[in-house]
Amino acid sequence: MTPASSAAGGARRLLLVISSLGGGGAERVLSIMANHWAARGVEVTFCTISGTRDDHYALDPRVRRVALDLAGESAGALRGVRANAGRLLALRRAAVASRCDAAISFGDTTNVLTTLALAGTGIPLLVSERADPRFGVMGPARRALRTLMYPRTAGVVVQTPEVRAWAERFVPRARVHVIANPLSPLTEAPASVPEGRPVGPVVFGVGRLVPQKGFDLLIRAFAAVRRTHPAWSLVLLGEGGAREELRRLAVELGVADAVHLPGRVARPVDWLRGGERVFVLSSRFEGFPNALLEAMAAGVASIATDCPSGPANIVRDGVDGLLVPSEDVDALAAALDRLLGDPDLRSRLAARAVEVSDRFGEQTILRRWDELLAAVRAERREVAG
Repeated sequence: MTPASSAAGGARRLLLVISSLGGGGAERVLSIMANHWAARGVEVTFCTISGTRDDHYALDPRVRRVALDLAGESAGALRGVRANAGRLLALRRAAVASRCDAAISFGDTTNVLTTLALAGTGIPLLVSERADPRFGVMGPARRALRTLMYPRTAGVVVQTPEVRAWAERFVPRARVHVIANPLSPLTEAPASVPEGRPVGPVVFGVGRLVPQKGFDLLIRAFAAVRRTHPAWSLVLLGEGGAREELRRLAVELGVADAVHLPGRVARPVDWLRGGERVFVLSSRFEGFPNALLEAMAAGVASIATDCPSGPANIVRDGVDGLLVPSEDVDALAAALDRLLGDPDLRSRLAARAVEVSDRFGEQTILRRWDELLAAVRAERREVAG
């Protein structure tokens, strides 16, 4: 098979649907998939419920971008019903206009919307849960619709065996598939240190500044070891509603001078390269943490909480990183103290950490998607034939 014929399981046209093209991990993954398939001759339509104002990731010029610009909350139940009806109709029209052979949707709420919009069109749909749905905040009506509609799709894609067990409670086992996030090849390191990065050794956290990411736990753990390791700084890359709360916590613990919050940066991995550095994933829960994958691929010694779900599928404890119990500040501080004080351990873990590029490389993971799409198309032909 040529690359063009084998890509996307032989599909000529694909529709990809997500809430937005903002700076989140799911958006990054779907943009990677879109660009991968477009480069191999597949006609890709990339559809977002939102507009283009918050676009963060670049799409290949060959990808057809459709922005419905219908995101947002509605005031009142009746207006909410009308707004959702408008989204359904607009998405259905976009799907039919794309003349796609198959569709892929990312994200719980968007998945429910897409299953309803494509009902009766004959378009096979794969829906993908990107976070751990056991910790989701969907309302009861949408949860009921998810339970009703997911079994009617061509397949449900999750990222870990733990979430697979959740999905199999209401979706036939044969239709549930585990595919991890793809790790893109690292680009060339910048010639200079990014502006704003502190001088000296740095502990990094990367992600949205929200309670899920556990940066409050990381600041407490860092404060506990600061006296022993005074040369180290803590940098939290990302933006979110917890910014001021985290600043106040750093002041309260007496480490404000060493805790830096530069905000969202275009290429976090560039901040992690060079010098003495440690990466910490302090999350309370995850889907499949891209930031951890990228830090390890960049050769950074890493600590991760063993939270649901993802880190235990990535980190081999004591081999290429350290795992600590979730929401345990003392355990996190102990791991930090151990790693900051032992350069040989940092070097040893970093040397093995780069192996994630083999285990979760873009080509390896996207081949799994190609195989799944091929199976979906084969099943459709069998049913039709």
